[in-house]
Amino acid sequence: MSRASLHERPSELLQALLRFDTSNPPGNEAACIGFIDALLTESGLETRIVARDPDRPNLIARLPGTGKASPLLLYGHVDVAPTAGQQWRYPPFEGILADGFVWGRGAIDMKGGVAMLLSALMRARAEGIDPPGDVVLAVLADEEAGGHFGARFLVDEHPELFAGIQYAIGEFGGFNLEIAGRRFYPIQVAEKQTCSLRVTLRGPGGHGALPLRGGAMAGLGRLLERLDRRRLPVHVTPVACEMIEAIAGALPFPHRNALSLLLNRRLTDRVLDLAGKQAAPFDPLLHNTVNATIVRGGAAANVIPSEVVVELDGRLLPGQPPETLVAEVCALVGQEVEIEVLQHDPGPPAPDMGLYATLAAILREDDSDATPVPMLLPGVTDARHFARLGIQTYGFLPMQLPRELEFSKLIHAADERIPAGALEFGTAAIVKVLQRFDAA
Repeated sequence: MSRASLHERPSELLQALLRFDTSNPPGNEAACIGFIDALLTESGLETRIVARDPDRPNLIARLPGTGKASPLLLYGHVDVAPTAGQQWRYPPFEGILADGFVWGRGAIDMKGGVAMLLSALMRARAEGIDPPGDVVLAVLADEEAGGHFGARFLVDEHPELFAGIQYAIGEFGGFNLEIAGRRFYPIQVAEKQTCSLRVTLRGPGGHGALPLRGGAMAGLGRLLERLDRRRLPVHVTPVACEMIEAIAGALPFPHRNALSLLLNRRLTDRVLDLAGKQAAPFDPLLHNTVNATIVRGGAAANVIPSEVVVELDGRLLPGQPPETLVAEVCALVGQEVEIEVLQHDPGPPAPDMGLYATLAAILREDDSDATPVPMLLPGVTDARHFARLGIQTYGFLPMQLPRELEFSKLIHAADERIPAGALEFGTAAIVKVLQRFDAA
């Protein structure tokens, strides 16, 4: 593979990135970052490595602009979620190209996005494009585990690297979504907040040979069943309302009316149940959510434990405090439990939509059937860290995806993959952003 023109072949660049096993934990992003550093340096870009730990470095590169606009930040992470226990059609760290897709852990989240950002930046350099302002690229470690070695570290210890930046391009958003025969392109402008909880259940313990009713394990069963069967209360936030209204407004009757009913708090859950799979993407946008991810209890097979601990991955809607989630879980569980907030990262403030019109216009140019809409992301990204510096992130990694591909189900899952053609589509769109971001 020739590296001299690798920016012209973003799918091959992604294949190269996927061949670095950067599963987090432990991360080990150094070799991957080193490869990117060499690639950018050979392209004539100045780079800088900034690290809290030498094995977990971050890379900063800058393409000088004309000074007509404030700098624009492009950022993405190269660490990926683990693959343990998953059954893959192709090995997850070989970057196989098959059936028109690039396969591997991180193809979507988010080495595919990093490949687009790198390709766009190197293409701009190679073609002599003068952006209206400096373009700062940050290739980050540790997003999957909170950014302690990545974005959080850079914002805390090296804020000067991002001086003057108002807008950023990062994950997710810009991919096509088919609803009732219409093609939408959600652009991420906001995201939920991470809020992990620890629930402790206590009860009588004793000898494993003796019957026991009402113990901690029984309480665990009731808790998990209620989490599985019930939702937390409905909340209609401004950004979710804007997203749903924008989609509904572009749909034909009766789909328009049905989707609009999601905004009626008395009907939200009933509509979600009746619509089933079609409405599933809107469910986490209208509720705080929790999922049990870690259970600890018991030390010996013949001893009934008197204490069981469950950790919950909680996600709060914008503007909601942790106390709301604790109260909602308590009400849902309906039993005596202790709930402790393990970690809460406040999300970005209300979105600044200054760059939105430019991004939406680019999507309409590249796809005449596109209907761009603002999106609330049900997960969290490094945007929450950069928001502390006053930087508004737009999730904008455009992809044209086949209708049958269940995009969201591939993230962190086996057989993660991305169409090779989608990478070129996204790269071309981001190059246009680098030429036009002064319109914000």
